[in-house]
Formats: sequence, C-alpha cells, structure tokens
Amino acid sequence: MSIPSGARPAPPQVPEAVHRRRWAILVVLMFSLLIVVLDNSILNVAVKIIASPAPTGLGATQSELEWAINAYTLVFAGLLFTAGLLGDRVGRKKVLLFGIFVFGLGSALAAMSDSPGQLITWRAVMGFGAAFVMPATLAVLMNVFERDEQPKAIGIWAGSVGLAIAIGPITGGLLLEHFWWGSIFLVNVPVVIVALIAMVLLVPDSKDPNPGRIDPLGVLLSVVGLVLLVYGIIRGGQLGDFTDATVLLPVAGGLAVLVAFVRHEKRASHPALDVSYFKKPSYSAAVTAVALVFFALMGVTFFSAFYMQSVRGWSALQAGLLILPLAAAQMIFAPRARLVVDRFGARVVCTVGMLLVALGLAAFALFDATTPVWVLCVIFFVQGTGMAHVMTPVTVSVMQALPREKAGSGSAVNNTFRQVGGALGIAVLGSVLSTVYRGDIEGHLDALPAAAREAAGESIEATLGIADKLGPAGAPLVAAANDAFLKAMHVTAACSAGVALVGVLVVALFLPGRAPAGPEPAGSDKEEPPVPAGAASSTSPEN
Repeated sequence: MSIPSGARPAPPQVPEAVHRRRWAILVVLMFSLLIVVLDNSILNVAVKIIASPAPTGLGATQSELEWAINAYTLVFAGLLFTAGLLGDRVGRKKVLLFGIFVFGLGSALAAMSDSPGQLITWRAVMGFGAAFVMPATLAVLMNVFERDEQPKAIGIWAGSVGLAIAIGPITGGLLLEHFWWGSIFLVNVPVVIVALIAMVLLVPDSKDPNPGRIDPLGVLLSVVGLVLLVYGIIRGGQLGDFTDATVLLPVAGGLAVLVAFVRHEKRASHPALDVSYFKKPSYSAAVTAVALVFFALMGVTFFSAFYMQSVRGWSALQAGLLILPLAAAQMIFAPRARLVVDRFGARVVCTVGMLLVALGLAAFALFDATTPVWVLCVIFFVQGTGMAHVMTPVTVSVMQALPREKAGSGSAVNNTFRQVGGALGIAVLGSVLSTVYRGDIEGHLDALPAAAREAAGESIEATLGIADKLGPAGAPLVAAANDAFLKAMHVTAACSAGVALVGVLVVALFLPGRAPAGPEPAGSDKEEPPVPAGAASSTSPEN
C-alpha cells in the first residue's frame, strides 16, 4: 500500500493548484458521501415507526419495508455503471452536482409520502441521484491525490462511512422523538444545499481524455436481471414457499438475464462492465469480499433494528446510540488500515477482518431478550473493526488496479458490488427472517379471525399491533411474537455468519500477501499504468 524505499517515484500527475487544496476537496467529498450513507442508516432506525399504522407511520409490511430499501439500492446498483462511465466521459464534477441535486429532490418528495408505494417510488428517485454521487466521489479522490497518498485518502474516505453510520441513527432517533417520520428524509435537503455550494467552490472537474461509448443495453440487462432475482426472493419470503411459480419464474428469469448480461459484456466493444478486470484473482477477490461483507452486514442491520426496538423496547434514539461502537471502530481503524497492510499484507489483514465480521454476526445467534447492553456494544465494535480492515485494503486494490482516467468506472465496479451485495443481503436474509418467523408464529394465531391472522403473521410489528388491540388478553401473543422473532433472528444470524466465512476463504486464497521489500520489478502489477497522451488535461484546476 506504500511505495517501497527503493522504487522510483512516479512523476506528479496532479496540477499544483489542485494538489494544494486536495485535503479540503476530500472533506467535501466525504460530506457528499455522508448524505448518501446517512440516509440508509437513518432509515434503519425508522423501520419500526414506518411499519406502524397511520397516522404514526405508513402501516408498511415487512416486504414493503424491504422494498423501500431495495428500491434505492437496486436503482443505485443498476445505474452505477452508467454513472461511472458518464463521469469519465462528461466530467465527474458535473455528474456529482447532478446526482446530489436529484438526491435532495427525492428526499423532499419521500418526506411527503402518504403511502408505502409512494415512499418506495421516491426512494428509487433517491437511488437514481445517489448512483451519480458515489462513484464520482471516489473518482475525484483518485484524481486529486498522487498514488502514494491514495491509500491514506481512501482510508479516510472509508472512515467517513463510519461517521455517517454514527450520525444517521442518532439524528434519526432525535428527529423521530420530536417530529413525524418524514423528517428523516427532509433533513437531507439543507445538507444537500451546503454540499452543492461546496462542490461548486472547491472541487475540480476531471474526465477521461479518451472516453468510450456508453453501453445502454448492458445497463438495462443488469437492472432487469437484478430486479427479477431480488423480487423472486422477496416473494418467496412473503409466501413462505420458495417453490411457488411466482417465486421460481422471476428468480429463473433474473438469472437468465444476468447470464445474458455477462455474455453481452464479453462481446461489447465498450462494455458497461469490463469483464477483463476480473482476470486478476486479486481483483476478483477484492470485489467479491466487498459484496460478501455487505451481504452479511446489511441483512443483520435490517433485523437488528426490530430486535432492539420491538423485542427490547428501546426507542429509535437508543437504538441509534447502540450503533456508535460500530461507527467509532470504523472511524478509528479505517484511516490506519493501510499501516497494518504495509506490515502484514492485504491477505492476512483482510482474512482477520472477515473473521471478526463473521464472529460479530454469529454472536447475534446467542442474543436473547435480556442480553446486557455492554455485550451488544462490544459485538458492534468488533464488527466495525473487522469491516475497517476489509473495506480500505480491498478498495485500494480495486482502484489502483486501473489507470487514473478510468477511476469513474473502477469506482462504479467497487460500489456496484457493495450495493448489490447489500441489496441481496436484505432480500435473502430478510426472506429467511420472514419465513422462519411466520412458520413459528402461525401456531399462536388460531384464536384470531382469519383476516387478522394473515396480517398478524406478516412481521413482529404486525403481531404486536394486533396484540396491542387485544389489551391485557394480548400479553401471551406478545411473548410468542418475541420468542418467534428471536428464533428467526438466530437462524438469520447463522446464515449471515456463514456468508462471512465464505468471504474469509475468498480473501485468504486469492488476495496478495505482503509485498516484498525493495524495488518493484518492471512490469509489476503495482506499477502505475501509463497515462495516455492527452491525459494530463484529465484533471483541470478550474472550478
């Protein structure tokens, strides 16, 4: 991650005017990233209230809550390829400003939603805007820092995710205690305005001097394939039956479209995803690790909100404060992860990091309704520490494998795998949670009318809502709901830990070990790829 002492330093590629303000630019990029990540972390503590009947919430079912999250992440993931390529082609500052504006507009409209369907729609609009923000921030970073400072800058960039994770739940909890649920989206608007002003004043524009054509067919195939696949999985969770035709058909169709997508990308002259990147085992292992760690973590983040608020009875603010140890660990260790990699190598560091993530996820399988708060704090800190020692080195591996002028598409690949992994984690693990919960609670709903029985089995919030209407007679149903949810959480946590262990094997087998001391041989993979003629103008000092 650092240049060996005997290696010849690469000539400066960043204009001096930009280089002087590079750290101020990084702060602005972190600010832009913060509003994208903060939105999802706020939503995680608001799912209980949004699931409550009107006027407190929207009366959203568990599947609708999953779609409120997945609508954002699927649109985000599906458009990241195009957004990254557009940034490389027309200028990263332009697409960044566009994305932040659309994200702010979607946030304002989401705050005014009066039905779960509207919320899902405006969340998709927010995902559309975020797709243009995320790859542009990392691409700009790669173009304003020289290669030897990039690992440090990426570590700080990754640490800002921890800051967002900390601010999001606490901000959401404070807002939900004093305002209506829509305030968690409306709060994005002033942040967006500040970010837009800072971008205009500080961030330079940059682009690929030799851009290729955009691949709309590839993007369309990826979006359709992912939507069909995840819809089928969510439908399976709703029905509690993964053999139903309405589940199998979209899953099979999604897989077929994704296969067609890969075949198309191999033949396309200007593919949305350059599959040749994946010929390097270390590159493939890095993006796979990103997907697996977020697959496991996002599913747990989804059900932990219900565990803390529904089973334990904590407020949204209290649940948000409990996320602080995870965020603090990322903020502390992500910027310093490069130093550990320099000493022990990416393989050892990422393997240990993934093991810590798996350990934290497995611990949820042991939690019950009386687990001490300090135990939860320790587990969240362990998870954050593990993530910090995975995300920073794998992001550096992905971004430094590509030439500087392709930073937009490289960032899109990294973030797409992260978002797709998170979306599938919520869908798959959310379906597992729903299926196990439904199967366990159904035996306790016989005394209810048929219509109420169907609604009560949808989620723990629905069951508790019915129990509340029954008054004192509903106490046994509350106890049954808590027991059923804990059982479902234990099964889901075990599945999450299993996925993380697959990630351990991937990074242990395929990531590179410790770099040898001394000069790097000519033609080494770590050597900066040559910049094509004209690339000197790819980073402009002009605002």
